[in-house]
Amino acid sequence: MKSPGAVVDLARELIRRPSVTPDDAGCQALIAARLRPAGFRIESHRFGDVDNLLALHGDQRPSLVFVGHTDVVPPGDESQWRHPPFAAVCEGDRLYGRGAADMKGAVAAMVVALEQFVDQHPDHRGCVALMLTSDEEGEAVDGIRRLMPAIAGKHQFDYAVVGEPSSHKNLADTVRIGRRGSLHVHVTVHGKQGHVAYPHLADNPIFSAARLITGLARTQWDQGNADFPPTSFQVSQISAGTGAANVIPGMAQFQGNFRYSPESTPASLQARFEVVAQATQVNITTDWQLSGEPFYASDKQWRNKISRVIQETTGHLPEMNTAGGTSDGRFLAPTGTQVVELGPVNATIHQTNEWVSQKDLGLLTRLYMAIMESVLC
Repeated sequence: MKSPGAVVDLARELIRRPSVTPDDAGCQALIAARLRPAGFRIESHRFGDVDNLLALHGDQRPSLVFVGHTDVVPPGDESQWRHPPFAAVCEGDRLYGRGAADMKGAVAAMVVALEQFVDQHPDHRGCVALMLTSDEEGEAVDGIRRLMPAIAGKHQFDYAVVGEPSSHKNLADTVRIGRRGSLHVHVTVHGKQGHVAYPHLADNPIFSAARLITGLARTQWDQGNADFPPTSFQVSQISAGTGAANVIPGMAQFQGNFRYSPESTPASLQARFEVVAQATQVNITTDWQLSGEPFYASDKQWRNKISRVIQETTGHLPEMNTAGGTSDGRFLAPTGTQVVELGPVNATIHQTNEWVSQKDLGLLTRLYMAIMESVLC
């Protein structure tokens, strides 16, 4: 059995590689070099500037894949960090560093658990795999979104555990069993430029945008359902103006996002959007982008198995919900894979002084090991 410090040692090695998206900075090569001697078949898929790794042990069903990413968000102002963001400093129980919680700590736990599992169960049934990308924090175009079609027909996974930091206050107190869909819209509001002293000769698009945004904010898009909260709409950016204080601009723009439940579809949301736009009498053009459809782990036996493993390992039952943002699970679910997300506490992700509990990394490794045993032994 691996020593408790093995997962922390690997997490530190990964954190020390400044893999700001989409740069993998050698993380996947390091992992491949560890898993290949353990009997894993390694596939490397590079699309554009993005590295993707698939490591497999066994080739039968049932199949279980652990999913993660080696890229991280930029550290920001490094002077605001307690320790250099890529130094991987341990202080007490805390391991500091960019990506410690999101999600190099979970990736390290996956790798160590996989090594331990095949060492103890070399003749396990089915297939166990690890899927990694360096394009989760970025545009998420050349990562798992593109990898899944590339391996279609060659690999099919029954179950997936995504190592996103799903936990709230304590490790494994929350498991994501699905995610809402994400639909972006870029709106251009057209007006007529003019002098601020002669507003009757102009048409101020900022006022029109304000009416439209107010109408959208007041709209109830759906009621959600037992597993998903109602669809929400948020505005993330607004821009207008010529740079001159005495000019009414001819155009205003804003970006919005729907986080939508399965009770709505991209088509129904766009149709409702147009109704609100017509009611507020604004002249607009729109550009829509679907980031991901909602998904849900409908297999109750799989969800119950995850709950039982967590209770037996930690002593508590997790809350299972579909809250939060998006993850790469949205690219596996359409193939029929039953996806759950289980990872570290998310309190410091994307922040300065990001950290993860060393104790939690050891416990997470045991959880991943127990999940493999419950499916493949």
